[in-house]
Amino acid sequence: SENGTRCILSSLSEFPEGFFTPQERKDGGIVIYFIIILYMFLAVSIVCDDYFLPSLEIISECLGLSQDVAGATFMAAGSSAPELVTAFLGAFVTKGDIGVSTILGSAIYNLLGISAACGLLSSVVSRLSCWPLFRDCLAYTLSAAAVLAMISDNRIYWYESASLLLIYGCYVLVLCFDIKINQYLMKKFSPCCTCFTKAMEENAEQQPLVGWREESGPLIRQQSRTDSGIFQDELDYSHLSTSLHGLDEISEDHPNVFTMPEADMKRILWVLSLPIITLLYLTIPDCRRQFWRNWFMVTFLISAAWISAITYVLVWMVTIAGETLGIPESVMGLTLLAAGTSVPDTVASVLVARKGNGDMAMSNIVGSNVFDMLCLGIPWFIKTAFINTSGPIEVNSSGLTYTAISLICSVVFIFLAVHLNGWKIDKRLGTICLVLYLVFTVLSILYELGIIGNNPTRVCGN
Repeated sequence: SENGTRCILSSLSEFPEGFFTPQERKDGGIVIYFIIILYMFLAVSIVCDDYFLPSLEIISECLGLSQDVAGATFMAAGSSAPELVTAFLGAFVTKGDIGVSTILGSAIYNLLGISAACGLLSSVVSRLSCWPLFRDCLAYTLSAAAVLAMISDNRIYWYESASLLLIYGCYVLVLCFDIKINQYLMKKFSPCCTCFTKAMEENAEQQPLVGWREESGPLIRQQSRTDSGIFQDELDYSHLSTSLHGLDEISEDHPNVFTMPEADMKRILWVLSLPIITLLYLTIPDCRRQFWRNWFMVTFLISAAWISAITYVLVWMVTIAGETLGIPESVMGLTLLAAGTSVPDTVASVLVARKGNGDMAMSNIVGSNVFDMLCLGIPWFIKTAFINTSGPIEVNSSGLTYTAISLICSVVFIFLAVHLNGWKIDKRLGTICLVLYLVFTVLSILYELGIIGNNPTRVCGN
């Protein structure tokens, strides 16, 4: 610090040098970076649509996961792989606060920004269940409160990082007994809570849900909570209630990825994406085809690795572009970098929301943030308990405290917004979340710039 001004490292210090010098970028080279950014967006959507989500569907079928539990576990873990890599880099390589700032900085975008995208970009109105959203919001609030308590003294001890692992372990345990807990709560609170009463009525009226084919038209998702346990004996409940890609079963005649689309615009996009399609085809087994069906876990892991690699390149390019355009570090961290690291969550959530899987989309949004807290706990625990046992990890909590408090407030706001909107994802909810996200972002930027509060910052060396 210098005269009360906090010094922060430039985001570019965490990445290799770019292809061009700063002057070459200003003279037109930045166009190349924007082209790469758009291509990385396209690559993430292809990985999610063709490999990641199909593998998630088969995993859910094999384990009997309901859509909200699948979204909160495997989907959240896979789409949050970039944050896990970032946390390990921050703890063991860069020795900075990049892991903490990236995860906490992108969490508000995850909660409000992705919810806005799901509502505004989906033409299907999806019904939501009370218990999954309450469960995930409660787990995330506890995780954020734990991180806030841990960073308050600027030191992380092994027992503190172990508490994050314990919270996530309890969260997984709740998911394992999700159906019994949900049934108990519905019986207990249905007289005084209308949303639980509606859920019980749906359970009594509805038959076991199965997937529909795309040609039958979009349906509104009315989830029965009787299929919400992880392990089920009944075969009928072992399938996701809605198919992510309109596939009721996997057959050998699934269209090859090299089949050219019929629409002209899709053909142009297909030709442009052919290099990434070929690369992914050669490195990831397509579990939608019968020959590779039993390789679904390999598909899941490799596609998650590809998502991490593509997201790294995307954030790298966004960082250089922001630096070239003269966007302040604090502003870029809360906007461009937050959105960049959350691209996989955004793409995956919007894709499933368009199919009417509202509970899966929301559980992925909140559940990925819970997993992000675990991403902080794992490297911190490994470092303090096994590698550097002599002392705690030093972190700079200035500014992060405000962010953690904002996260807790945003969780409360998103829960209230869903409740007031009648427990459905639609354009109205998307608009509300977008307005809330803009308000939180503007306040955070003003705080980081020192305009409000007492937290002026500058880039180190400037």
